[in-house]
Amino acid sequence: MLLEDLQVILKVAEFGSITGAATNLDMRTATASAAVKRVEAALGAELFVRTTRQLRLSSAGERYIPECQQALMMLEQAKQNMRQEQGIIDGEVRIAMSSDLGRNLVTPWLDEFLESHPNVALRSNISDSNIDFYRDKVDMALRYGAPSDSSMSGFKICNVPRLVCASPSYIKHYGAPEQPEQLKTHAGLCYQLHEMLQNEWQFQRGEQNLKVKLSPTRVTNDGDLVRRWCVAGKGVAIKSCLDMSQDLLAGHVVPLMQEYQPTPTELWLICPSRQSITPTVRLLRDLFRERTAIILQQLVAKGWIDCKALAR
Repeated sequence: MLLEDLQVILKVAEFGSITGAATNLDMRTATASAAVKRVEAALGAELFVRTTRQLRLSSAGERYIPECQQALMMLEQAKQNMRQEQGIIDGEVRIAMSSDLGRNLVTPWLDEFLESHPNVALRSNISDSNIDFYRDKVDMALRYGAPSDSSMSGFKICNVPRLVCASPSYIKHYGAPEQPEQLKTHAGLCYQLHEMLQNEWQFQRGEQNLKVKLSPTRVTNDGDLVRRWCVAGKGVAIKSCLDMSQDLLAGHVVPLMQEYQPTPTELWLICPSRQSITPTVRLLRDLFRERTAIILQQLVAKGWIDCKALAR
């Protein structure tokens, strides 16, 4: 009975299917089935009850699987502790990132990281859709917003103010809105995730909370496309200051209505569990904190964001 066989067993229990486990582990179904048989033979008990339509844990499996899972987690943690003490950074970085942030900022940072650590490989998943760590085969996700699942673990990278932006060419033709209500007469560029259209923009001015609902002229499920439309002068967008930072600093877009603050967000590096936090994850956490701090300070120096917002 091999450790790899036990990992197959846990995946079969998770998916309720040998085929599903094999697909997740990138192996043939016959190979996964053989692993299950080896473990059951070594234990002298069947861990799964098989029918023509489904597979479920037997009473022996219900007792064995949780202890097996705990044992493998302890072994993995011991391995990571040893590697951390030895300063070993290798293996594969499997990271998910949102479209705009991932393509335009983080990918060049990861390129530099790989050059500094030649034994590390990268598997990048760039998408604005919600990530399932197990289905999508990723070890960490760099995302806006704190983890919503208490079983997950992560590190806050920074606070991220959001800005209303438009290009100089758009402002030249249509003027610049001076207060939220005036946005209704402008071309709104909006993001939509699944059925949730983000066309209700909220602002704070001192103690005053305001919201305005737009009738957008362009909608997409790709955050990077919203940015591209904005730079091309197609309308007004509300975006993370990190997403727009390069265009702001280059003068491709300008911030609008700065006395009205859109609802801010946070950038987090999220892992599926505490056990999945490796030395590599911690190095990337430090890298992301360092690089985002530089960008945010540049935006503060330009007067486009308030340094107080970064310390909240």
